[in-house]
Amino acid sequence: MRQNPSFAMTDVGELRRIVEQNPWATLVSSTDDGLVASHYAVLLDDTRDDLTVVGHVGKPDDLIHDLGARELLIIVQGPHGYISPGWYGDRPSVPTWNFVTVHLRGVPELLSTDENLRVLDRLVARFETPMPEPRMLWERPNDADFVERLERGTVGFRLTPTSVAAKRKLSQNRPVELVDHIIRELENDGPHHNPPLAAEMRRANDARA
Repeated sequence: MRQNPSFAMTDVGELRRIVEQNPWATLVSSTDDGLVASHYAVLLDDTRDDLTVVGHVGKPDDLIHDLGARELLIIVQGPHGYISPGWYGDRPSVPTWNFVTVHLRGVPELLSTDENLRVLDRLVARFETPMPEPRMLWERPNDADFVERLERGTVGFRLTPTSVAAKRKLSQNRPVELVDHIIRELENDGPHHNPPLAAEMRRANDARA
């Protein structure tokens, strides 16, 4: 990812927030057969305060990635969306795309069965907890045999990145007042209505101001 110093994200707390809020990630490996990519949810390792993430893949995906034997790139995509040139007013401009993304690279460590079960349990809880009647991993009608059989079909991993690249392109190169106008356009009920991107831009714009 080409970096622009004015768009670079380096604050670990902010990067953790993006990963926490956007757990659906793209996993990319360079293999003897070329590039391969898979898509899975990842979580921050709750025993660490850095950018270590944990997750799992199905065993068929482990075979193509060969996890633990080579470097893995995890791409976390935050809020993103189209920015119309009409929102810049009467000045020369072209369309653009605002976005937030985090790239984590490193050789993953494979998890033990117990560790993988804990991560799978956390993953279910992460998304089930807000439900009106949560169905947790170990609750009926699931039983221990079912859960353990499920775990055997997956490969858990922990990745502590040796390289981090993160970018927040949110119109920071525009005047604060103009960014406020773009935010309002994204909040309006137009064809490019995008409240998550508007909120991320407001956060960045407030920090600038």
